[in-house]
Amino acid sequence: MEDASQLIANDAKSIVQTHLDRLGEIKDKTLDPQVKQEKFEQIRQALQQRDAVLVAHYYCDPEVQELAEATGGCVSDSLEMARFGRDHPAKTLVVAGVKFMGETAKILSPEKTILMPTLEATCSLDLGCPVDEFTQFCDAHPDHTVVVYANTSAAVKARADWVVTSSCAVEIVEHLDSLGEKIIWAPDQHLGRYIQKKTGANMLIWDGACIVHEEFRARGITNMKSVYPNAAVLVHPESPESVIAVADAVGSTSQLIKAAQTLEQDTLIVATDRGIFYKMQQAVPNKTLIEAPTAGEGATCRSCAHCPWMAMNELDGILDVLQKSDQEIFVDAQLALRAKQPLDRMLAFSAALKG
Repeated sequence: MEDASQLIANDAKSIVQTHLDRLGEIKDKTLDPQVKQEKFEQIRQALQQRDAVLVAHYYCDPEVQELAEATGGCVSDSLEMARFGRDHPAKTLVVAGVKFMGETAKILSPEKTILMPTLEATCSLDLGCPVDEFTQFCDAHPDHTVVVYANTSAAVKARADWVVTSSCAVEIVEHLDSLGEKIIWAPDQHLGRYIQKKTGANMLIWDGACIVHEEFRARGITNMKSVYPNAAVLVHPESPESVIAVADAVGSTSQLIKAAQTLEQDTLIVATDRGIFYKMQQAVPNKTLIEAPTAGEGATCRSCAHCPWMAMNELDGILDVLQKSDQEIFVDAQLALRAKQPLDRMLAFSAALKG
């Protein structure tokens, strides 16, 4: 590599597009209130019968998040979902999210049954970082510490030295840089560049991207700011650098919800998956939340600010998997042990930060 910040070439975009082509258009899932409550009651009973609890990601559709709250589960980011599931007494976890989240839950709770409404729900970051290709690259740079985002497969986590989330990535990389370590970062290039800029660390950055966050455009947000001049802009660090540059607050899903509460502005332009609006509006009921525009003027977006794989988590699928148990997550025991080491390292570091 001529430059430590050079991106690693791979065929992620074609892999992601193949999966997107299979999904078709996102459909309106608005349910009649009475039908929704009937489904909630059916699922509540099924959860009790299975000694199960539902954990849902912030980016799932609102009714799935509402169901998780109504049945004693949780709505959170991927790490807190796994941590909640690990510490909850239920023997079965139903994970409403994407597949790597189910794998992480299984790694942290190997004794529990991990079910998902669909195993087809994946992630462009996971798809864009195939383990064989990634391992080959890591082996070619043995003097680098391998740091991977949580949005990766169990196999990629097993090859890493550290796993991080967007809420602790800067602090962990800053720590490693203070020790003089050179870093391989994967898979999100935008988050990688954000971390590199914040820390000054020596990083090789993988060429992956989130199909939702990559579609936000600084020009569209600037145009929206001209309509709402007193609005604050909230941006996830998986967004392009030009979008981050116009933000009033940059952070993970949980950090953006906190920012919504602390910012003085009453109108917020939010550049992340619109699924976050369910919990963010709860946190700031008197503020106006506006979706940041995606893909530029007149363009056809691939995600329209909502992950198509997160949208695959539906009430019918949750009930179905509780009745049939046919969408179970399995992780090879030896692989899980190797993947757990960098996860435990992150958990210990994060606990020390809070302490």
